[in-house]
Amino acid sequence: MILEIKYRPALKSDLEFLLDLRIQTMNAHLIASSLPVSDEAHLQRINYQFEHALIIEIDKRAIGLLKIVRQADNIELIQIQIAAPYQGKGIGRRILSDLIEEAIELEKTITLSVLKTNKAKNLYSNVGFNIVGETDDSYLMLFEKYRPS
Repeated sequence: MILEIKYRPALKSDLEFLLDLRIQTMNAHLIASSLPVSDEAHLQRINYQFEHALIIEIDKRAIGLLKIVRQADNIELIQIQIAAPYQGKGIGRRILSDLIEEAIELEKTITLSVLKTNKAKNLYSNVGFNIVGETDDSYLMLFEKYRPS
């Protein structure tokens, strides 16, 4: 069965869902990285570039968050989070594949940052992202099918 993934703009009324989602998907990684896990810290990250936040829906049910910024020559993947019951079902991979297809078609790169403690790094590597830098707690990754001139 192929799930139909839909997106809608995030609204301020989604903040409770987004906070729960962030706690559920990120607390273990943040704690392992010695980063803050307070509601205030989570809300600061949720509100960052909020105008680019999309709620991921399946069967009209909110199951995740996708936050991307499309630039002239790059797509910046700021956040992708899938609720625990929907993880491991290929949803994240499918969303990434769609983004990669868009980037290839438009000859853009995709950049992202992932915590070193987050196993999502393996998924990013498996779909073609390479580590191009790092900070104390994160890897900076790049998908580059076409080399910008």
